Amino acid sequence: MSRIGNKPIVIPAGVTVTFAENMAVVKGPKGELSQHVPPGLQYDLADGRLTIKRPDESKPMKARHGLVRALIANQIVGVTTGWQKVLLIEGVGYRAAVKGAVLDLQLQFSHPAEYRIPAGVTIECPEPTKIVVKGLDKQQVGQVAAEIRAYRKPEPYKGKGIRYEGETIIRKAGKAAGK
Repeated sequence: MSRIGNKPIVIPAGVTVTFAENMAVVKGPKGELSQHVPPGLQYDLADGRLTIKRPDESKPMKARHGLVRALIANQIVGVTTGWQKVLLIEGVGYRAAVKGAVLDLQLQFSHPAEYRIPAGVTIECPEPTKIVVKGLDKQQVGQVAAEIRAYRKPEPYKGKGIRYEGETIIRKAGKAAGK
């Protein structure tokens, strides 16, 4: 079943991948990432290509096969180019600013919403209505972006709130006009 797991991973120059005690460690120019990998899979590293093989055709092993291949491929992209998510803020008076290790969000609450920036992630605000979340770990970047978006999700009537770049908000018609 796993067609993703059968694809070889091309390892770029300057990146090393090692496996020890159910851990995959990927080192590259931007940093180092480690990921737990389930036992039972075999890893062949030759000619700058990593292939992952499964010992049997059971359904759980096929699922793990594709998962591990995707996680390692994401780690390689993370240590070479990194991951980023862009959030856009829409609404009158809505804005964001980075103040030290805190993202300050003005979202028409009675108080400013403050988000503590976790280690391993950098947040930039090139404009007051644009937030760029960057990091090495794809999962962590996505989680941080989702937590920021959760402060004020886009509402369907006017589209106000925090949304991902490229996300389309399905708009609803307001109340019908008088009879």
